[in-house]
Amino acid sequence: MTSHQQPLPAPPAQPAAPQPLSEAAFRELYRRLRDPNPDGGEERRGALDRLTPERVVAAAAEVRCGRTVSLAAPVETRPGPDSPEPATHRMTAPTHRESAEPGLTFARDRFAMNVHGDVDSHLDALCHVIFDGELYGGVPSSTVTPDGAGALTLDLVRDGIVGRGVLLDIPRLRGVPWLEPGAQVTAEDLVAAETAQGTTVGPGDLLFVRVGHRLRRRDLGPWDVTRARAGLHPTAMGFLAERHVSVLGSDGNSDAAPSAVAGVAFPVHVLAVNAMGLHLLDYLDFEELAEVCEEQGRWHFLCVVAPLRLPAATGSPVNPIAVL
Repeated sequence: MTSHQQPLPAPPAQPAAPQPLSEAAFRELYRRLRDPNPDGGEERRGALDRLTPERVVAAAAEVRCGRTVSLAAPVETRPGPDSPEPATHRMTAPTHRESAEPGLTFARDRFAMNVHGDVDSHLDALCHVIFDGELYGGVPSSTVTPDGAGALTLDLVRDGIVGRGVLLDIPRLRGVPWLEPGAQVTAEDLVAAETAQGTTVGPGDLLFVRVGHRLRRRDLGPWDVTRARAGLHPTAMGFLAERHVSVLGSDGNSDAAPSAVAGVAFPVHVLAVNAMGLHLLDYLDFEELAEVCEEQGRWHFLCVVAPLRLPAATGSPVNPIAVL
């Protein structure tokens, strides 16, 4: 090393892996985080009740430059290790004959999707997660039938979700491009990311946690995420409860694999949707948003989420829009 060269800074120390939870410890966490007042009957909206008109107005007032950024990934139509049932898209018109005829004709197409797959951006309704025979708020699971769900359905968000979004970038915090599959984000990570980014998660916020899933998939190719994916440790849900957030979104599906809880494959889904009444946004794409937030030095923004009008559905493809 010559005299004018400076040694490279050491990479940030990586946190120790959080400990797994026993089923008994998980059930105690579930009991502690469970919403004690899930009132409202079939129209109960869970944590969305925190998104008051005043908070929506305050979120809209934070728009600075008017730039809009999609938080959705392009719909995947090719099979792969993380999409054995990809969405299908086919043209139904025009035929070769119709396209050559004079006068008016229309191009038409048909689309179908496994809404709760492991690659496409989607929203989980409150009827999506059944635990011990119940939905959120103790609603019987029998309300979900082969003909559709009868309570806590997608219809609860028919008017959309609009509020203050906050992005916490965990790979940025740890000095890596992405978290490796299997890594788990703790409550301490979320607090540290707030400090590093100069932002704070507050009541009614839409919290988005970046683990770098999309960037890793883009650079290295898809993999079997049922076996290995980065996500939140179940105890991190205490942070969301303390901050009274309204929605949780991730560029993965918020749950790590392998699960931290033996016998419960999706503990974060159970805690978020079934216990706390949080709508989840899974498999979003934060890469462009993270760049824009870095450029502007601001990690909060107005966010608009508009699911499809499918009244009896358990979820919907979705394209959330951040407005900065």
